[in-house]
Amino acid sequence: MIEYYDRRAPEYDEWWNGTGLFAERERPGWHEEVAALIDALRALPPARTLDVACGTAFLGRHLPGAVTGLDGSEAMLAIARERIPGGDVVLGDALAPPFGDGAFQRVATGHFYGHLQPDERERFLAAARRLAPELLVIDSARRDDVPAERMDPRVLRDGSRHEVFKRWFRPHQLREELGGGKIVHAGTWFVAVLA
Repeated sequence: MIEYYDRRAPEYDEWWNGTGLFAERERPGWHEEVAALIDALRALPPARTLDVACGTAFLGRHLPGAVTGLDGSEAMLAIARERIPGGDVVLGDALAPPFGDGAFQRVATGHFYGHLQPDERERFLAAARRLAPELLVIDSARRDDVPAERMDPRVLRDGSRHEVFKRWFRPHQLREELGGGKIVHAGTWFVAVLA
């Protein structure tokens, strides 16, 4: 999986921006919803935040307060370093973050939780609860044209093909799975829950 994200790093933001291989995809309201999601993140109270599996920090750079990015891909972190001014980025395992108990006020993750198998979800949630009293999970919204989960094919610009486990969420389902909390964003393309 790390190799896939190392290879994908230079083109990762194309998914968010609707460019490159994503330029021809029909995603009605996509750009408006990306902007609405970013606005919802900016409206959160500032917090000392660990952004787990931060990737390029496309979303993490909009989190208010001091942000530390954690990712297993050095190629992703190279981009994140430029985007988290005054923040810190750390190479490490998202399921075993190298920080002490209560080191943060909030753990955030965007489009990581939906890639986790059941045992990995348990490990992640236990680590997040150990690190901070708040957890923010941002992921893909479940639409009628996608299943709840599947092995999802991915093709990169270099032609390489990969498969990743992927889940899609209805807002109330994600909130329940996280043990309660506030739905921060509920849209066609994204959901965000602060637990």
